[in-house]
Amino acid sequence: MPSDHLPEAGRPAAGLLTELARLREGDLPVRGGQVTAYVYDTGREAVHDLAATAYLEMLEVNCLDPTAFPSIVALERQVVGFAADRLGGGSGVFSSGGTESIMLAVKAARDARPVEGRPQIVLPTTAHPAFHKAAHYLGMEVVHVPVDDAFRADPAAIEAALTPRTVLVVVSAPSYPHGVMDPIPEVASLAFSAGVLCHVDACVGGWVLPWLRENGRDVPPFDLSVPGVTSLSCDLHKYGYSPKGASVVLFADESLRRHAYFASAEWPGYTVINAGVQSSKSAGPLGAAWATLMAIGAQGYRDLAENAMKAAERLRAGVAGIPGLRVLGDPVAPLVAVASDDPELDVFVLADEARARGWFFQPQLSYQGIPPNLHFTLTGVSDVGALLAALADAAKAARAAGPPDVPSDLVDALAGLDLDSLDDAGFAGLLASVGVDLAGGGEPEMAVVNAILDALPPATREALLIRFLSALYA
Repeated sequence: MPSDHLPEAGRPAAGLLTELARLREGDLPVRGGQVTAYVYDTGREAVHDLAATAYLEMLEVNCLDPTAFPSIVALERQVVGFAADRLGGGSGVFSSGGTESIMLAVKAARDARPVEGRPQIVLPTTAHPAFHKAAHYLGMEVVHVPVDDAFRADPAAIEAALTPRTVLVVVSAPSYPHGVMDPIPEVASLAFSAGVLCHVDACVGGWVLPWLRENGRDVPPFDLSVPGVTSLSCDLHKYGYSPKGASVVLFADESLRRHAYFASAEWPGYTVINAGVQSSKSAGPLGAAWATLMAIGAQGYRDLAENAMKAAERLRAGVAGIPGLRVLGDPVAPLVAVASDDPELDVFVLADEARARGWFFQPQLSYQGIPPNLHFTLTGVSDVGALLAALADAAKAARAAGPPDVPSDLVDALAGLDLDSLDDAGFAGLLASVGVDLAGGGEPEMAVVNAILDALPPATREALLIRFLSALYA
């Protein structure tokens, strides 16, 4: 049983590393392609080893003060320059991930376009929740607009949603849930005509779409070269294959980039000027990203992008041969969403069956008429033959098991539950009553939980998820 007390005497390194390895035994694997979300694997061990070494080289360098550590300036200039070279120019900031890049873009838009009243962001319903998070943190209002039957942003709906308080319009290249591309030139044009900034969320697609285009594939215009696009985010720890903590946000105008910065002189201490949300942070991710980009090179990325896209195409073709399953939308990147047309084949049960077979398929809840589905992020190492076999086998088992048994009175009870009346232990007990044991760690069966969440409105889902996270870490 782990202790909450710090040891009086330091423990030997070998024992600590052994304990870390033991704790990792319950984690999903980060190599091999059997986890179809969260991780990106080149299949090139030498590149991963190099990135780890570069990370350690820069581990203790503090990005707080670039005048104290000029190496971070040199590295960031190059990394941002590599991104700008492939994504339509501009200048930018290296950040810890897509959420921070989005936070910076939203802050820049708010500060560059002061309005009377609460500033608004216009978002298609498929836009990433990081924009909601940024709006929440920055005191802004989200205006949701619907997507069309192909899950693409509707330019007419976006135009109708613009008000004098709109400071930013968002489009995706592509949207994460279904891998489809929003009509970026049309939306950017109407935003420009209205005097509104336009951000392209290319966090997932920004470092794969340019290489697919260079391979001769038809990739619609999406980057800073598109008139009216004023900022763009691109994660390098996704299809750039860098270790986590690597993203870039680009701005078409350097004055807009400066609005992303923060400075404070309202104290007697050291000078505070931050390009990102964090102050002190390790330069490890920056060093690792630089090393990864340099080691793979342009041709390496072309090859990885092509392999990933071919894997996605093989998956789409294979899904068509599995009874009851279908692909949602027409993805332009190696992202595939699979839904069920068979009431007896529940995708949440399918996900649990797949996990029992060593595979992780990411569940996505229904939203505004979009059915629940499973998300697949394909990379160059994805073994589509094995994936399809696991998918078909899990689908067969899920159909035999049937949908999860979720009493309607339980859903009603949760919808009306006073969550503030429960402490973390009480909420954990509630989860245990539906088969989720937080105390055991490991790999919980989540079909019942996902089915319950799917039956609840988004606001109730959010409240329950917050309590879930609180109870998990209690």
